[in-house]
Amino acid sequence: MGPDDDPFMRNTDALTWSMEHDPGLRSTIVSVTWMDARPDFEVLSARLDTVTRLVPRFRQRPVRPPGFFTTPRWVDCDLDITLHLRRMVAPAPATAQTVLDFARIEAMTEFEPTRPLWAGTLIEGVEGDRCALVLKLHHSLTDGVGGVQLAMLLFETTPDPAPVGRVPAPEPGPEPSGTDLTREAVACGARRLASTARDGLDHLVPLVDTVAHHPLRTAFDVAATVSSLGRFVMPVAETLSPVMRGRGLGRHLAMIEVDLDDLKRSGMAVDATLNDAFVASVTGGLRRYHEHHGKSVNELRMTMPVSMRRDDDPVGGNRITLERFTVPVGDADTGSRLRMTGWRCRAARYEEALPLSDVVAGLLNLLPSGVIGSMLKHVDFVASNVPGAPVPLFLAGAPVTGTYAFGPTTGAALNVTLVSYRRTCCIGCTIDTTAVPDPQVMMDCLRHGFDEVLDLGGGHKPAAIPVPAMLAPVADGPDVPLLRAMP
Repeated sequence: MGPDDDPFMRNTDALTWSMEHDPGLRSTIVSVTWMDARPDFEVLSARLDTVTRLVPRFRQRPVRPPGFFTTPRWVDCDLDITLHLRRMVAPAPATAQTVLDFARIEAMTEFEPTRPLWAGTLIEGVEGDRCALVLKLHHSLTDGVGGVQLAMLLFETTPDPAPVGRVPAPEPGPEPSGTDLTREAVACGARRLASTARDGLDHLVPLVDTVAHHPLRTAFDVAATVSSLGRFVMPVAETLSPVMRGRGLGRHLAMIEVDLDDLKRSGMAVDATLNDAFVASVTGGLRRYHEHHGKSVNELRMTMPVSMRRDDDPVGGNRITLERFTVPVGDADTGSRLRMTGWRCRAARYEEALPLSDVVAGLLNLLPSGVIGSMLKHVDFVASNVPGAPVPLFLAGAPVTGTYAFGPTTGAALNVTLVSYRRTCCIGCTIDTTAVPDPQVMMDCLRHGFDEVLDLGGGHKPAAIPVPAMLAPVADGPDVPLLRAMP
């Protein structure tokens, strides 16, 4: 049985679902796609229905089998698309902030447990005759890269909507009884245990040979892996920020727009990457925020999702691991802080324990949710960088001008997620308003943080976006192969 056929959640998916026991760890992803015109709602509805047929997880809901330490199982639903996609006219003043106010409510609202874990709302009549599609989905359905893959099944690369292909709906299976769930859960546990043992043996045979020929190197490799595993599961009992210490259920959503080439150029100025420049911009903003409150801070702890997705992995699902590590914040020398940030980020990406991330997630699933929560609530911030589409996109005939992802804080004070679109970095910020009771001050500080980094490359300043300027079409990008549209 392949991973696509297994009705039980992968360990990484199950971890995000299990954390729902604590509302402060709610793993809801919200995206806002801005359009320069009104999409054809009937076409949008038909295409979205087709996506759920191509990716059946969007026609299922999770159920936890009876007993302790059981893995949630996906159960088929008789999907009614009209319950998951609706439309509304933006109420006055019908600005971009009106849309974000709606999106923040979506981010704070739990899912209906009897239905699939996603919902969409098309908001029409935004100032300038713009529209926005607000999509919310649970993190157990997909990660950031998987979300972009799913979007490419929904979006098109031409303004003329292609005919919606006929994809037969999967036949819903019968609702399994409690006895069936228990029996299947036991079989699933045994199967996964055997798979883990088999993988261990596959690694053991070459290891024995390596020990015989290179005992010293092997000892170092084993020690490095053990040390890496320790960093993965190490309890975190202290919040490094002296300011962002509280945690609550309120959320504030905001946007920043930065030129993609400018941010890349700033990273290259000190031999760093786009991701390094992005994280250093965030830490620069956090330094200013602490200074605003009369506090100094040397380092903060961040969570960075690292993609483990392979070319042959299915669309959607979670193929990430979450790396926790500290990054420099207090250094006012932007170039120095950017270089050090790059070293820390690259070290995290090459952790020896990365291939064991799903096994580690399985072990974490055995812990009480309170233990996981106490660890995650001591993380200061989350920063995620997701490569998006480099070409113009259209949604049911409407030109897309930007897509912003608002990731869950999962216990941190804020989540800052960058999704690139053509030549623009669309940066969505999700802020815990208990940790940051003055979110507008935080946003001003973050924009200053991007200013500092952009100055390294002589780039433009980030747009402060109250919008409608933010909704203006992006300039044409370089010639690149068109992404494949859905048949």
